[in-house]
Amino acid sequence: MVNASNYTPGPFAPNSIVSIFGSGLAWSTQGLTAGDIVNNTLPVELNGTSVYVMNEPAPLLYVSDGQVNFLVPSNQIDGDVTVRVVREGVTGPEITVTLVDAVPALFQTAAGYAIAAHADNSLVTPGSPAQAGEIIVVYACGLGMTQPNPAPGVIPQSAALIQELSNLKVYLGGTTIDPASIQYAGLSPGTAGLYQINLVLPDNLGTDPEIQVAIADQSSPAGLKLAVQ
Repeated sequence: MVNASNYTPGPFAPNSIVSIFGSGLAWSTQGLTAGDIVNNTLPVELNGTSVYVMNEPAPLLYVSDGQVNFLVPSNQIDGDVTVRVVREGVTGPEITVTLVDAVPALFQTAAGYAIAAHADNSLVTPGSPAQAGEIIVVYACGLGMTQPNPAPGVIPQSAALIQELSNLKVYLGGTTIDPASIQYAGLSPGTAGLYQINLVLPDNLGTDPEIQVAIADQSSPAGLKLAVQ
């Protein structure tokens, strides 16, 4: 089991997208479609496959013979939890993983850049870099519960701040940015398990600084760059 955004191992946080790898997990490949979403809620079964967290069905995004992507239920609390995959009534091995309040991770490109957007929603890339003083949106997962907190599997339709906002730190080039520069950190409306951090970039940035996000003692992996010029 790994974080679906960057394939790092646990611990995991509530409302995180997690991937399970194995064999015989589903009869065939099936991704989430609009028809699978009922009452704005993700399904708990796809192609005969389900995932149970503490014996409660978890929202699903993708299933195949070798991989299942699911959403850790948003109401799960800290501690050790059991996870198992069930295919048409046949239960696979039960494993235990640890949940904590938040485990920040940033979505990234194959070239090692954080996925972020300009104010016009166009992507921040080396060919279209961000500039000092600009407001950008950085996309993340694993930022934990929010206020209000969505019910398990419900796709958020409005903004909701993370509960751990006071413990959130963003590092650019190894320096913590002013908390006042974080305009928003919370759910990204319209997408399950996705968070966004709206930042005003400081004036003294170098080219392509390293970016990390931390909450309490959990930090996103080092080495990821933000396209800045």
